[in-house]
Amino acid sequence: MTHGVVTRFAPSPTGFLHIGGARTALFNWLYAKAKGGQMLLRIEDTDRQRSTPEAIDAILDGLSWLELEWDGEPVYQHRRADRHREVVDRLLSEGNAYKCYATPQELEKMRECARAEGRTAVYDGTWRDRDPADAPAGVDPVIRFKAPRDGETVIDDQVQGKVAVANKDIDDLVILRSDGSPTYNLAVVADDHDMGVTHVIRGADHLTNATRQAQIYTALGWDWPVFAHVPLIHGSDGAKLSKRHGALGIAAYRAMGYLPEALRNYLVRLGWSHGDDEIFSTAEMIKWFDLTEIGRSPSRFDFSKLENLNGHYIRRTDDETLAAMVRAIIPELPDEERPPNTGNEESWRKLSQAMPGLKERAKTLVEILDAGRFVFASRPLEINEAAGKLLDGDACNVLRALLQPLEALQEWSAPEVEAVIREFADKSGLKLGKVAQPLRAALTGRTTSPGIFDVLAVLGKEESLARIRDQVS
Repeated sequence: MTHGVVTRFAPSPTGFLHIGGARTALFNWLYAKAKGGQMLLRIEDTDRQRSTPEAIDAILDGLSWLELEWDGEPVYQHRRADRHREVVDRLLSEGNAYKCYATPQELEKMRECARAEGRTAVYDGTWRDRDPADAPAGVDPVIRFKAPRDGETVIDDQVQGKVAVANKDIDDLVILRSDGSPTYNLAVVADDHDMGVTHVIRGADHLTNATRQAQIYTALGWDWPVFAHVPLIHGSDGAKLSKRHGALGIAAYRAMGYLPEALRNYLVRLGWSHGDDEIFSTAEMIKWFDLTEIGRSPSRFDFSKLENLNGHYIRRTDDETLAAMVRAIIPELPDEERPPNTGNEESWRKLSQAMPGLKERAKTLVEILDAGRFVFASRPLEINEAAGKLLDGDACNVLRALLQPLEALQEWSAPEVEAVIREFADKSGLKLGKVAQPLRAALTGRTTSPGIFDVLAVLGKEESLARIRDQVS
């Protein structure tokens, strides 16, 4: 086992923790765990206008819900600005950076010339070797990194393979703005070095930053971390991931009724594989995860696969735990999706009792809650249109006749009520469905529910008989 591995998850708190960020966090967490190392958390909040406390809370809550615990306290990047400026000063003093007084108009003119000549629009180095005595009065300069001009910068990326960029195509990056604030690439290098980060695992959209950051590491005489740039996640149609594909905050998945272990299992398979295995315990993920098994192609987000996986984890979860999970999402649901009487402890006891039948077909916790609404309902029940059609005159006559043998029943359990109802159907010359369907409508107000005998057992004798009487009286 390799010791001393340190990964980091470094989100910008300008929005929620989205699905791509969650997968990046998972890969960092798994690699650290697999190698006996640590995963650190850094909040990259240098954009003070767009960074919000609400977004920071959403990131921390999302990681905690996914059970991706980080090591130590979160590092807040904006608090380290003095350290970043210290690194810039060192680069300046060692001749690896310089003051640039180019105006916005001059920079735009450079870009226009480059475009006209078919060149990459890069800063042309006007102030790179100029005499500081030429500096215009009263202008606050930016500080630029003096990038090497010859040769190439080569990164041996753990996912993308060898990535080589000609140094002539990399311009002199601004590392300190004219207001004294450090820029992203400089801050990231200083932070990763100071935090002892050994492996930078992040999205492939950062690949262009890696060559710039590698040059800064070299200028400072610091060892590079190992880079691993993970392909992005696309929608099921291959297009860039959008909200309609599933580019939602992790809180939205929680509210939709997904289990954290199901989402973890689904995310790990977006880009990483272990043979043909689809379902992994956390211990198996940690044991088998490695960067070299991450594919280079973008993965596709597929809600139906996630739902099927979630259904698998729902069926594996014990009934009381599931009931508690369902209860936990109630505050996050829209009013119209919340059943009545959710403060009633007896209703939650009944939901736990009904859980074996509820979880058999459910793909989400919301589906469990929806199918279990009958335990929360108050009398007289609200009967939906389809159920109302089942409760015609003939059906009500059947239910009236059924009341007598049910009332006489001493022991009220699923096997006992089943025996009585089957016997009643046989004696009446009816198929079981002709009794069970109107009975389901009367007891739940719907045409679908868990097994009808389980529904009767969960509701209990008094409530079941009262609901039937409501419909036939």
